[in-house]
Amino acid sequence: MAESPPESRPDAVSARGDDDLAARTRSGPGRLLIAVYAVFALAATARSAVQIGTRFDEAPLAYLLSAFAAVVYVLATACLARGSRTSRTVAAVSILVELVGVLAVGTLSLLDPAAFPDATVWSEYGRGYLFIPAVLPLLGLWWLRRSATR
Repeated sequence: MAESPPESRPDAVSARGDDDLAARTRSGPGRLLIAVYAVFALAATARSAVQIGTRFDEAPLAYLLSAFAAVVYVLATACLARGSRTSRTVAAVSILVELVGVLAVGTLSLLDPAAFPDATVWSEYGRGYLFIPAVLPLLGLWWLRRSATR
């Protein structure tokens, strides 16, 4: 019995579909989105490392939230860059966590400024970062949806 050509096998079709999906995720506006996430991953990681390493006792909650934001940004960056179906799912979850974090920390930092004696990436909805942290998860979720249906 002759074996079917590799491109007609279901696993080959699935792999080609994942490659197409990854390419769509990383193309056009996706490249810019990944670059912005990478900058925020680097900035949040550096900021939290310095804060935790030099003055943790001054504002532990704020500094731990900055470290948490850094982890979320690193995860979102890596998953968006990879672009596979599974990576896109993890990216969507991390971006949703980011959105909830921005909204929760932003609101709490306005309602109880004493709880945040030093700013985090998400304080006041990312005011210190030109409100990009408030807009970025919305753009990320939009791009994941749009690039999936192209």
